[in-house]
Amino acid sequence: MNYHLVYDGNCNLCVGFAQLLEKFDRSSIFDYIPMQDKVTLEKFQITAEDCEMGMILIDAEKPENRWQGSAAAEEIARLLPLGKAFIAAYRALPGAKWIGDRTYEQVRDNRYQWFGKRDSTYHSNRPFGCNNQ
Repeated sequence: MNYHLVYDGNCNLCVGFAQLLEKFDRSSIFDYIPMQDKVTLEKFQITAEDCEMGMILIDAEKPENRWQGSAAAEEIARLLPLGKAFIAAYRALPGAKWIGDRTYEQVRDNRYQWFGKRDSTYHSNRPFGCNNQ
């Protein structure tokens, strides 16, 4: 795995996104860390306050390389097959990046009200450090 995805394991939308990515990726690029896993997040010096700003993507080989929020979503898409072309087209559209960033912020800030909160934290079948293929 080349990247660690930190997601909200209590958010229905976030968990649905992580599960979809797990199936599509088949564990060749990403492993998954719920924001509620304080022990693992401490290894990356990520705080609860950091998590409030949205999902985080960490380069496993260079952990100082990180993307958060809509930038993380864009980087995830860029890493997937045909993603580079999609992201290039998205960024070329005037105003699309700005709209995407604002939309991400609204969804992030209202995710529990709009999509619901789980009773228990979802832990991926491809957790941090897992080498399952």
